[in-house]
Amino acid sequence: MKLLEQKYRVPEILGEQWFNSEPIILSANRGRVICVFFWDATDQNSLHTLYYVKEWYDKYKEFDMIFIGIHSPKFAFGRNFDFVQNSIIKHNIKFPVVTDNEQYLRGIFKIRILPSVLLIDRSGYIRYFHEGEGFYHSLELALQILLVDAGYRGDFPDLTEPLREEDRTGIQLQRSTPEILVGYQLGSIGNTEGYFPQSVFNYSDPQLYLEGRVYLCGLWLVNKHFVKVGDSDYNKNYLIVNYRGKEVNAVIGPDSETNFRVFVMQDGKYLTREIAGADVIVDEDGVSYIKVQTHSLYNLVRNKEFGEHLIKLFPESDSFTFYSISFTSAPINELISGA
Repeated sequence: MKLLEQKYRVPEILGEQWFNSEPIILSANRGRVICVFFWDATDQNSLHTLYYVKEWYDKYKEFDMIFIGIHSPKFAFGRNFDFVQNSIIKHNIKFPVVTDNEQYLRGIFKIRILPSVLLIDRSGYIRYFHEGEGFYHSLELALQILLVDAGYRGDFPDLTEPLREEDRTGIQLQRSTPEILVGYQLGSIGNTEGYFPQSVFNYSDPQLYLEGRVYLCGLWLVNKHFVKVGDSDYNKNYLIVNYRGKEVNAVIGPDSETNFRVFVMQDGKYLTREIAGADVIVDEDGVSYIKVQTHSLYNLVRNKEFGEHLIKLFPESDSFTFYSISFTSAPINELISGA
């Protein structure tokens, strides 16, 4: 683990809205170590890293460190004040958070992907920068080194233990299906009919599904960043994804009506309680579904093992809007057992 040279001085963080704090002027906080965390509440990778940033905040706030979360949303609804505030409450975030709705801060910090974490030294220089998940021990070690450089003398807490097996240093992971976006501007679908922007089209089920594509069946309206059911007949309108992974998360929201059900099936069956995601309800008849009350990242499936599956979603309301679906990886078992 090597720190960056004192070459790039951090710019001021000029966001739109601050939560948990008044605006923080970085130049007025010279002498203090600062952690800046770029994230999005609808991004599963950001939420994995958020766990560690929250742990570090709890451990190092007494060392006079400053932690700032910069919420940089992928989707338009993520700019909403209530959405950000509810996400902060849901994830029990205590450190300051500022919004970057226009991606201005991502631009001046040259952030390419989320999550990203930066550490700033006592003189205001960026000394550590990491994009994506992982390297949490290296990040925390860099944090401690910068605290020593800022004048702290004494013992530090133990390094944070990995939240997941996938976070352990040097672990080799399975190849999971990348995140799939829909909408005619950034996403794609697997149907041969293709997109009909801002129009309702009756898609047919191809019965053959390539990995990493969303397949629509029935009446669907295609928007820039999402697809929306064209009518409320959930026996006819559904989507299917062939994926490789362990867990499944999807960004889903309501258009108008709320509190409707979206039924979830995998490999032709309703989910059992053993593999149902945290947001899934399995009723007494064994029917699995989520209740859509707000825009959110919904945890749909938690398989016991990594594998290839077909997931099917069929909503009971034409208020259903679907933005993206993502999948988690898992360690390669052969390498773990041979370690």
